[in-house]
Amino acid sequence: MVRGYTSRGLIMRTAAEDLLRTLVDARNVELELLDGLADSQMLGEKGHFLEPPIWEMGHVGWFQEYWLLRHLGGAQTILPGSDAIYDSFNVSYRLRWDHSYPSRRESLKYISEVLERSIGRIDGRQPTDAERYFYTLAALHEHMHAENLTLIQQTLGYPQPRLSSFDNAAANPPVDGAYQPHDVEVPGGTFMLGAAHGEPFVFDNEKWAHPVVVKPFRIASTPVTNSQFQAFVDDGGYGRRELWGARGWDWRRRAGLTHLLFWVRDGARWLERSFDQLAALRPWHPVACVSWYEAEAFCKWARRRLPTEAEWEMAASLDPTTGQKRRFPWGDGPPTREFLYVEDCTEGIALAAESLEGSDPINLGAGRVAGEAEPGWLPSNTAPWSVRSPWASWMLLWLRRHFPGGKLRMLATRVS
Repeated sequence: MVRGYTSRGLIMRTAAEDLLRTLVDARNVELELLDGLADSQMLGEKGHFLEPPIWEMGHVGWFQEYWLLRHLGGAQTILPGSDAIYDSFNVSYRLRWDHSYPSRRESLKYISEVLERSIGRIDGRQPTDAERYFYTLAALHEHMHAENLTLIQQTLGYPQPRLSSFDNAAANPPVDGAYQPHDVEVPGGTFMLGAAHGEPFVFDNEKWAHPVVVKPFRIASTPVTNSQFQAFVDDGGYGRRELWGARGWDWRRRAGLTHLLFWVRDGARWLERSFDQLAALRPWHPVACVSWYEAEAFCKWARRRLPTEAEWEMAASLDPTTGQKRRFPWGDGPPTREFLYVEDCTEGIALAAESLEGSDPINLGAGRVAGEAEPGWLPSNTAPWSVRSPWASWMLLWLRRHFPGGKLRMLATRVS
């Protein structure tokens, strides 16, 4: 529950119930992530594609206020001067460590007041189409910033967040010991790439569906695992110039990397840092925190390649029996835990050897990744896509290419 709220503010008995629940859920996750930070950590550290957590905190409230209260409602800002701090469209990213921020308590009061007023705008009545769009936009935007805040905490080695949605069973699923990695055939053909008219919510970078001819290809049924990527590292992949493009090799050389950023060698074994803890590398977990350049080098070593946007979307959404495009890998029904893995609940990544119900073979690997909280793939010619937070798509291509701290799960296609 959002702290400081009256029961009246959370009674959702109208058609706005789902919109408001999504908005409140997004805020709860954001606040629980922030709860784990000491006041001394709220400014973070200046670094490429990092953000001050105090900026993250105020920005989600500012964005919500801008679109829901000011744009839809014509209201004035609750916090004079906030545009000069939180408007990411017009204020330079480089200035984010130099602002005179409201205190942590004042920031919490501001974003809580914005949320309460946003709830009050549509509580008890039917929302308009414009309200549905912008309330969804605000919730997805806040989910994206929860992902970014998690990335910041991981990169800086802060303590692992403790989320009330944590589900021990989801975090420790059964493993299919007989599972063997394999490829699935995708027949290719003409595919409608992008979002169709009539979808309830579409980002501008998903407009509009258009026909693309895709050649037949094969794609791995699961993401690349830690074990598979370790083989690349142990084979000297980081020191083999022929596996890297010119820009990638220069990036690796300047960064001084001989393995993934958060991997640590301990004698004959590998450890992985997760927030402020070191643990043995889990072989069946999808490899995470991989930059574009590292993914590209791995694929060349493995004689594979990353999928194109069209190949990925076809593998993720094509119904092989009807030839029609599904909204999700399992069909058009809404996401549930039966079909996807929610990182808020697992505090980690789903195992590659887990069984995933509800996906045809053509959608198996894609469905496994599409349900994760963060984008689970990086195609060779476009930005990532994610079920939970499509807003992240516009920024993550640059992030994954230049900063290896973000979580990336690779799905490689066989070169044919």
